[in-house]
Amino acid sequence: MTDAMCDAMFACLLAFIFGPTSAAAQARAVAPTLDSADVVAWREDLRYMAAEMATRHKNLYHTVSRERFDSAVTALDRRIPSLARHQVVVEMARVVALVGDGHTNIAPTRDPKIGFRTLPVRLYFFKDGLFLRAARRAQADLAGARVLQIGRASPEQAYARVRELVGRDNEMDARFFAPFLLAMPEVLHALGIIDDMERVPMVIERGGRRSRVTLSPSGPAPMMPPDTDLSWWPDSGWVDMRDSAPCPTPLWLRHDPAVHFRVEYIPERRLAYVQYNKVGDMEGESIANFSRRLLALLDTADIDRLVLDLRLNRGGDGTLNAPLLLSLIKARKLDGPGKLFAVIGRSTFSAAQFMVNDLERYTNAVFVGEPSGGKLNSYGDSRKITLPHSGITVRVSIYWWQEEPWDTRQWKAPDVAAELTSADYRANLDPAMRAVAEYRAEPPIAERMTEALSVGGIPEAVRRYREYMADPRHAYADEEASLNNLGYRLLGEGRHEQAIAVLELNAVAHPESANVYDSLGEAYEKAGRPDAAAHNYRKVLRLDPSNSNARSRLEQLRH
Repeated sequence: MTDAMCDAMFACLLAFIFGPTSAAAQARAVAPTLDSADVVAWREDLRYMAAEMATRHKNLYHTVSRERFDSAVTALDRRIPSLARHQVVVEMARVVALVGDGHTNIAPTRDPKIGFRTLPVRLYFFKDGLFLRAARRAQADLAGARVLQIGRASPEQAYARVRELVGRDNEMDARFFAPFLLAMPEVLHALGIIDDMERVPMVIERGGRRSRVTLSPSGPAPMMPPDTDLSWWPDSGWVDMRDSAPCPTPLWLRHDPAVHFRVEYIPERRLAYVQYNKVGDMEGESIANFSRRLLALLDTADIDRLVLDLRLNRGGDGTLNAPLLLSLIKARKLDGPGKLFAVIGRSTFSAAQFMVNDLERYTNAVFVGEPSGGKLNSYGDSRKITLPHSGITVRVSIYWWQEEPWDTRQWKAPDVAAELTSADYRANLDPAMRAVAEYRAEPPIAERMTEALSVGGIPEAVRRYREYMADPRHAYADEEASLNNLGYRLLGEGRHEQAIAVLELNAVAHPESANVYDSLGEAYEKAGRPDAAAHNYRKVLRLDPSNSNARSRLEQLRH
């Protein structure tokens, strides 16, 4: 049978599985709409929410315009009489998520008043797809299966819908929350992914074979703590896809993540492993005291490298980071490249992001893993708004934390990408620690290209740049600043054509950055090519109409 025939048969199977539901199923699926008193109550909650958000948020319209926000509120107000309770909650979450920061949200994962349920499985987006990471014992055979379809949506389609409900700083932040929401029947129904909240059909793949399963809710969705990702810790009554792994449990999953911080010395590897799961003191030990103990260990033990693992750290009190940061700075054994490593990921957020910011600024830390769930400059320190009728909690950010005003990065990217695959997790392998063990210091991209320009000219520099960016370890490398600085250095040396070539590469890699076109315009201007300079300055203004430099340079070029 050809691949095309197989695909056609699978399409027919999906049409059969997800086609029109029976009358009985549709009867179960249609949740009752609200009575007139509930309609009034929900409308009052919505108006109260919108007014309080505008009053309490530091800057409610930093991402969404006032007009779009108000329009979304008005549209939902009109729809409320035609919606069921769970649909109103989901649509309110969508309105709140428009604000566009990770501390402003309605979170079914943190508010028992919402009362959504969960399926008897735990989902996770590994590098190679969406998987049923764990399952209740009654569904043990599902653990480890890949999800090909949820209801009528592919994993990518389901993610695209559910991400709009997540108040997020960046895409990794949404990637963290999405699997929990995709396990809630009320969310799936409200998004139009399923028809029946009591029966959730999926197509899964196990051992290379596709099959259909139907799952029913198993009880209330578990509530997540705000500052530590505890979702990986095994629960009694559950089976995890790594339970039969041939290798021992990796360090990051070996101990209860509710322990805020710990250190493990591994003498045979001359390594200190520090797991930092919450920016908060513990009963019996403060971060400050732990930091003193750590520094003493670094002063006395035979240690070449230290790994600070922030993968499960979702924040806390950012003012408590300083003692740990200072201990890492003071430790002479950690001076120089390849001595200090920070493991980051989609859960690294809020006060943990503050620690990442400081490590980047004040140390030689090599960042390993996947991009962080927070960003350098962000809105934070959420405060609760309790809606008067439903009692649901809305959180809003009350502070703007600005580290560097010119830094618009959406996350801290790893220097060495080490993303978790389903195969790694199933086998109890940790790609981040593998990357640390294999790490060898390498020259930065600007240094490589400078050397290439001297030995092979522009073609060789372009080749080395592309070779560097094609390396899987550099999957998240953001070299905009490095190339920009190299371009300006070449301009200062009068090497105009080489500068233009470098800055053109930067523009191709970062087509949405006004700054790269501004730099390229300046390079063309200095090279005596005013038409090309003006072309790039116009690109700047299309991306950033307020850019005064580009406007001024265009005026100069016209005269």
